[in-house]
Amino acid sequence: MNELAGEVNISRANAYQRLDRLRRTGVIRGFTAVVDPAAVGLGVSALILANVEQHAWRRARDTLRHLPGLAYLAMTTGGFDFALVVRVPDVETLRDVVLDRLQGMPEVRSTQTVFVLDEDDLLAGGGRPIPDSPTPAGASS
Repeated sequence: MNELAGEVNISRANAYQRLDRLRRTGVIRGFTAVVDPAAVGLGVSALILANVEQHAWRRARDTLRHLPGLAYLAMTTGGFDFALVVRVPDVETLRDVVLDRLQGMPEVRSTQTVFVLDEDDLLAGGGRPIPDSPTPAGASS
């Protein structure tokens, strides 16, 4: 907390108060450890794009949430209904996840699997800062 307070040029007590307020108001929802997937035996990562039966998207989402190795799930617009990131120990496990688990779901119409060759986890480092937006015309800064 000392380092954070120093970075933003406030007292440590003020930093604790601000952090507490951000947690109470739900801006900060929790804390997490950033783990290297390969270091824990999950050396294969894949982005899986899935199309589902439109009337069954809720059931599909609920089932997808329990998919082995699921690291990220998003409902999307465009050419695919869901984007998933799966982390597994090997290609054989990925094959089973895609061909047995996903293709075995009656709600799933099709999938496309893309292997991740390299990645930068921007959220692990706090993400990239959002640039200041321009001040709208007529507004004072």
